[in-house]
Amino acid sequence: MKNSIALNQNNLKTIANRIPSPNYARNELKAGMVHVGVGGFHRAHQAYYTHELQEKAFSPEWGICGIGLRKGDQKIHDVLRKQDGLYTLIVKHPDGKIESQVIGSIIDFNLGIESPDPVVDKMAHHDTKIVSLTITEGGYNFNPSTGEFDFENLDIQHELKDPGRPKTIYGFLTAALKKRCDSGLPAFTVMSCDNIQHNGDVARDMLLSFAQRQDKDLAFWIEKEVCFPNSMVDRITPVTNQSDIDYLEESVGIKDEWPVTCEPFIQWVVEDNFSNGRPEFEKVGVQFVPDVKPYEKMKLRLLNAGHSVLGILGAIHGHKTINGCMEDNTFVTYLRRFMDEEATPILDELEGIDLNSYKDSLQERFANPNIKESVSRICSESSAKLPKFLIATLQENLDSGGSIQYATMVIAAWCYYSDKGTDKNGQPIEIIDAMAAELKQKAQQTKADTLAFIKQDSLFGDLSKNERFVKCYSDFVQQIYKDGNIKALMQTMI
Repeated sequence: MKNSIALNQNNLKTIANRIPSPNYARNELKAGMVHVGVGGFHRAHQAYYTHELQEKAFSPEWGICGIGLRKGDQKIHDVLRKQDGLYTLIVKHPDGKIESQVIGSIIDFNLGIESPDPVVDKMAHHDTKIVSLTITEGGYNFNPSTGEFDFENLDIQHELKDPGRPKTIYGFLTAALKKRCDSGLPAFTVMSCDNIQHNGDVARDMLLSFAQRQDKDLAFWIEKEVCFPNSMVDRITPVTNQSDIDYLEESVGIKDEWPVTCEPFIQWVVEDNFSNGRPEFEKVGVQFVPDVKPYEKMKLRLLNAGHSVLGILGAIHGHKTINGCMEDNTFVTYLRRFMDEEATPILDELEGIDLNSYKDSLQERFANPNIKESVSRICSESSAKLPKFLIATLQENLDSGGSIQYATMVIAAWCYYSDKGTDKNGQPIEIIDAMAAELKQKAQQTKADTLAFIKQDSLFGDLSKNERFVKCYSDFVQQIYKDGNIKALMQTMI
């Protein structure tokens, strides 16, 4: 499109004639929320909800200041600074409809890479009431097999010796909370928005472990004053690519250096447990509950596990995207059998949720042809995901006598996937996993020892000693290794 225009505050009035844009007074917003880890998901989820709240019920105390603690955050910092915190959210519907709008809830961005002081000061500022996090599971610094805080981390050891030069989220949080404590300011809430089970409890346990080693008096104050609400977050947000940037410029005439794409579905369930006030997010559809765990479990065991089921099996078959898997009726049927027969029976009571409708919506979301989630991305870091999403369901069904065949077949397929690294057409599979080398080594021992792969106790616990599971797993391994025809095996099960 001719006359394309750069996205920034000065051009916002002109841009508003092309797509919906903030109609609230952004210059009056204060950073009541400081968010660490400004990626695509944060911008499609929490920042979007905050924007919608400002549109519906202007709340000037609840703007967002983004925070970056890694060198990889430099680019998003630079782009958002250049664009005055503005970015475009591109919502892609299953029917092909595309809706774009400019989001204005992020009003500032600080980096803590070279100098930590601006970040510590922002967190410690009296306007800051919530520090929220999307730092990925790895950012919480716990041992996945024990759940204990990892004090062997060199950055953690540095922070314990030199609290004035923080590097990790724990060093920054304790430095800021100490300043607030010393100056008599109330504590801020630490609100995890990461896709990990009991995310608030994990954040609390890890921060207290660190603080107790660094400053016991401060740890006591944190334990008493700081709230850590658990939350369940959901919105599929693919990685932005150049075609998204080009689409905006060509169809709308807006130059946005880093827009965000997402599906229309969005959900956020939060425990109503805050130290120093919160936005009235319930006005824009956020659900506040006394206990988020049943909802969290539903999402992890259906959506996240469902993604992994499609991803592992789809990768071996040769499907490149999740929606590609959902165009294959064998995969659709297998997924639904897993959800109905193995995931649903072990869920807890869920007030206000129709599980059949929820599962139907998952199938529609996975099939969205405009949200092309790559199989390789969904399968990335499976060693961190599957123990929580899939293996936990498998273990509960073993304990209760429930069905295990669908999850077990995925575990056997994961072994083959880790071993061969190619699909049925001989094309290489992109495997992204911190444990990739170890997984491959164990998988390659399968011919000599059928159970070698599942003898990794840090991932599978004592499953290799469970007679029922071992028989089922061994049968599947034998069949998959026979010819790698994963689809044919799936068809025998449905």
